[in-house]
Amino acid sequence: MRPLLALIIAAGGLILAHSAVAEPVAAAGYRFETVHVPGAAFAGLARDGDTLLVTDLAKGRLYRRDANGYLVAFGPVFPHGPDVVGDPTGPYRAVRVGGEFIVAQGWTPTDADQNPLDHSLVAIDDAGKTRVISNDFWNPFDFVAVDQGFYVVDAARNSVEHVRRDGRRRTLISFRRLPQAAGTLQSLSPTEFAAGSGYEVDAVPTGIALHRGRLYVALFGGFPFLAGAGKVVSIPTVGASEPRLEADGLNAPVAIAIAGDGGMLVLEHGTYDQKQGFAKGSGRLLRIDAETKSRSTIFDGLTRPVSVLVLDERQVIVSDLAGNLHVLARQ
Repeated sequence: MRPLLALIIAAGGLILAHSAVAEPVAAAGYRFETVHVPGAAFAGLARDGDTLLVTDLAKGRLYRRDANGYLVAFGPVFPHGPDVVGDPTGPYRAVRVGGEFIVAQGWTPTDADQNPLDHSLVAIDDAGKTRVISNDFWNPFDFVAVDQGFYVVDAARNSVEHVRRDGRRRTLISFRRLPQAAGTLQSLSPTEFAAGSGYEVDAVPTGIALHRGRLYVALFGGFPFLAGAGKVVSIPTVGASEPRLEADGLNAPVAIAIAGDGGMLVLEHGTYDQKQGFAKGSGRLLRIDAETKSRSTIFDGLTRPVSVLVLDERQVIVSDLAGNLHVLARQ
């Protein structure tokens, strides 16, 4: 872990973080270190060969680690600012695909005018020139690249879209609303939600991963972001099929990654309070065994984590909206 961390720290303005409150905790057999960038709101993580790609929603920038270990901004400044619920929107994720960088750009910030790059899948060449592949999304939060194009989760349409490289789009699946147990909302408003009454929330797909011909999708769940309302489901890349449940009882799962042994890493954004929002330290990284489906918490106490990246068989990185990159390693 040290060489990677040392390369990241080499960038000016990056410091090792030592927080007095809500400090993350690694499970037994793991250790971690945190790099903090004041003022950043890190989101997407990806690899470009041996290089790390990071997106920053606070500044609307893409960063790439150069040969000297510095995080260097590249490409245009993307539209960025608060969305309709006050969370940051901007370049959610950037991935190198062939000779281009593909960026999933969020919807129009509430404090900005419409921009041609809004709610789009955007290609950037090595000279920094942009090309909109498709802007026929509402809020493209994550995607995976394949030979035929891209599978994109639209967190506002509640769908998975297949987009060809020429921009042609078709909806692979639209997720039905998620029913909640009777009485679930009584803790929020006992007078408004009577005992025995049912309730449904939007599915809100966020993370997506591809493994052995199936797409694994994190269903975050919609407002009021009920504890345990999130799920992970999978669907085949070809043919129509009902989603297969992979995990439920999750707290706002926001990202998925598949480990080398086929195990699934699920990043939970956390639990939500009506007055204070997402609770500090309530996010965590779970590992779900490929065979037994048993789950364990390997990283806890996270505050508003967004993305998880598997580096190798020992190391993963987790980003969060407070400008932290957490490098977790199995000992």
